[in-house]
Amino acid sequence: MNENNRNMILAVVLSMLVLFGWQFFIAGPQLEQAQRQAQVAAEQQQAAQDSADLAAPAADGSVAAPAAGDATVFENREAALGASTRVAIETDSLSGSINLAGARIDDLHLNHYNETPDADSPTITLLSPAGSPLPYYLEHGWVASAGATVALPDSQTVWELTQGTTLTAETPITLSWDNGQGLVFSRTISVDDNYMFSVEQTVENQGAGDVALFPYSRISRLYTPETQNFFILHEGPIGVLGENNLVERSYGDIQEDGQIDFASTGGWLGFTDKYWATAIIPPQDETINARYFHGTSAPSGNDYRANYVAQSPVVVPAGGTASHESLAFAGAKVESIIDSYEQGYGIDRFELIIDWGWFHFITKPMFYLIRLLYEFLGNFGLAILAVTVIIKAIFFPLANKSYASMANMRRVQPKMKEIQEKHKEDRAAQQQAMMELYKTEKINPLSGCWPILIQIPVFFALYKVLFVTIEMRHAPFFGWIQDLAAPDPTTIFNLFGLLPYDPSSVPVIGSFLMLGIWPLIMGITMWVQMRLNPPPADPTQAMIFNWMPVIFTFMLATFPAGLVIYWAWNNFLSVVQQWFIMRRHGVTVDLLGNIKNSFKRKPKAAE
Repeated sequence: MNENNRNMILAVVLSMLVLFGWQFFIAGPQLEQAQRQAQVAAEQQQAAQDSADLAAPAADGSVAAPAAGDATVFENREAALGASTRVAIETDSLSGSINLAGARIDDLHLNHYNETPDADSPTITLLSPAGSPLPYYLEHGWVASAGATVALPDSQTVWELTQGTTLTAETPITLSWDNGQGLVFSRTISVDDNYMFSVEQTVENQGAGDVALFPYSRISRLYTPETQNFFILHEGPIGVLGENNLVERSYGDIQEDGQIDFASTGGWLGFTDKYWATAIIPPQDETINARYFHGTSAPSGNDYRANYVAQSPVVVPAGGTASHESLAFAGAKVESIIDSYEQGYGIDRFELIIDWGWFHFITKPMFYLIRLLYEFLGNFGLAILAVTVIIKAIFFPLANKSYASMANMRRVQPKMKEIQEKHKEDRAAQQQAMMELYKTEKINPLSGCWPILIQIPVFFALYKVLFVTIEMRHAPFFGWIQDLAAPDPTTIFNLFGLLPYDPSSVPVIGSFLMLGIWPLIMGITMWVQMRLNPPPADPTQAMIFNWMPVIFTFMLATFPAGLVIYWAWNNFLSVVQQWFIMRRHGVTVDLLGNIKNSFKRKPKAAE
């Protein structure tokens, strides 16, 4: 490998170091600081503005706002649940309850997902009622034209259960409320086997005149959730709103802007976490005003809302009834389920609720392949190893050509040294002679970089799959790796658990002390791979190449274990592949000799 080749590889590696280093040491802390500043600024806004916009779902101000309420704060979640009458939710995927006060879906657990890899740990709590420590809920309702005096149900309205006893996938429930002014409201809520709720709102008009009402749906999150703050993942307000396409905002953005409005036909909007999401979905042919809103009147000081209201009213004729139906998603972002909802309900680009990223054309096929292999192998870790072999096989012709070029470079190494000695005082003449040599020997000095360059998009695609897909969450490998999406839990700094202390608790440097077994294996394989070639003659390059495996070992120690396992296995396969190809082209690969020479002390230069 000549100097140009090494410089190209070095540039690629340093670019990756800069990218990850920027995120860890600069972008992450700056983002956290910006969010804190935005939160302080939001809390200093006048309360009058908050109360004016807190619950208004209309973007054009054409309708009145429903009442806000929710001032009571309870000691814990259980106390908040016990303060109201409820209707149970029981399906294979969900458990929880609906609050008859406000008819809110505000108590929801995801039965198939636990907080930790331990199957006995609590299931994930997605939604919680107002007044609890982490209020997060769905609600639906009606608003009237501005200036209208019609009595409408709000957050304090206590509904009556008129049909059903428990909401299941087979049995919907119906709630009713009479406003005492000739309007009877009913709400039929159903849910499927997974995470999609259907809400049909019906109004019976027993009065003498027609009534025009605007249906709305709203998600309220009355606290700022913890987020990864990582460039590879979006968490926060999200939606697909017609010509506005994909809308992604951070919680800090909403705090700063106060509210952001969109007009759309169909689409959806809500909040996304790493693995879970909520979304409200109007009929896809309905024109809506959508709004993301932030206020500070909630007990936590942060009130985030995503809501929409139909632009056209539902007219309830005198002596007649009218209804409106919408959907609400609350659950895990399972790719197959999300895709079935997009296809089955015709929801506009609902797949984007999973953050596949800009390179989705690589990431999604990578995920599909891993999932397919998992069905045969029964272990996502083995599926990742198999994917690595498949990728190596696909790119073998290119790798073969690249390593062959590297072998030719090794073969003409004596001629290159002669040129360097002959033109050591004339850099331009040296480069020209080198190019003539490459042309004569039919060598492409850059082709040796392809094996490394190919790994970069594959690396990021696999990283994305491991980081964002719920299928990888708590997916075990073997031994101590019980979650491929989490870092290796072991560390050399407590002798892999033999010493009774947690190195991660050390201030400032604790995160750098979590250096597990698999990161060490990865570092060793990377170091061995670099010993396939003699060390560079240039002392600076030699130092960088010697320290690079150490730097990568510490850096990748904080990455998902599945990614580290992939990298270690890929390094091993690369060693075997490069050794085999170069030997086949007549180049002696003295791997053991190069390793031994790495430990020999070099003689000091004569003074």
